[in-house]
Amino acid sequence: MLLVGALLIASAVTAVVGIVVVLILLSHPPLPLSRLYALVALVLVSLAAAVYCYGWFSVTMEGPFPELCKSHNDVGAELTAIKQQYWPLRSACLYSDGSTVEYVSMAITVLVCLSASFGFVSAGISVYLRKRLRQPSGATS
Repeated sequence: MLLVGALLIASAVTAVVGIVVVLILLSHPPLPLSRLYALVALVLVSLAAAVYCYGWFSVTMEGPFPELCKSHNDVGAELTAIKQQYWPLRSACLYSDGSTVEYVSMAITVLVCLSASFGFVSAGISVYLRKRLRQPSGATS
């Protein structure tokens, strides 16, 4: 749990510092486009890590997910257990009659997946642009 806490703090700080650096660099052009994409990738991947760690803590500290479980289901069976899974962030309410009700945090899952995906795409674009700029003008590939 300490490792996830440290990752949450580090990724949140990295995302904030990355945003500030991007804003500062945008105000002082010319900025190489490959570096801008690399910074955007860093910010997005850091944001994805911070959001996932927040969701992980939410599940671990019995955050909003367990509150969704009712003490009795519609048939009247009692809640016997809450099973939690960390990816995707999911809670399942298990009742005495064998029924299960699952809750998945779609907002956290979508935000993590989208920001991580866009971060990796930005990193790929950055690498492509950097290689294209290093290529001699007369070379063909």
